[in-house]
Amino acid sequence: MNVLVDTDVLLDVALDRTPWADDSLAFLDHCQAGRCSCRVSWHSLATVFYVASGAGSSRAREFIRELLDFAEVAPVAHQDMLLALELEMAELEDAMQIAAAMACRATRIVTRNIKDFRNSPVRAATPAKFLKEFGT
Repeated sequence: MNVLVDTDVLLDVALDRTPWADDSLAFLDHCQAGRCSCRVSWHSLATVFYVASGAGSSRAREFIRELLDFAEVAPVAHQDMLLALELEMAELEDAMQIAAAMACRATRIVTRNIKDFRNSPVRAATPAKFLKEFGT
């Protein structure tokens, strides 16, 4: 299974945000164990660094380095951004996540905000729901 991880899941772990951090960490542990192929969008990494660097830029960099030990950056290009602009989504950032998921042929977007992806051509699941369905 190939999944794209939304920014909120990454931030939950990087910042230990309660009550979501436990499910998000369990999901990332699932990915790190090689039970699925994990992808992240380039723009998510910038957002994670920006938000998490309030707790220290070296800590934010280390989180991203550790993430990239098992997650790959989704390969996106000019045409993917054009696609994102055409998607009928309330938020451009969500459309960019969908375009990144499509570019890497993800079968799920793992996010806490599944309602934001209601119209997505790539199905969305919360970390807990994904693990319930595909965890071992």
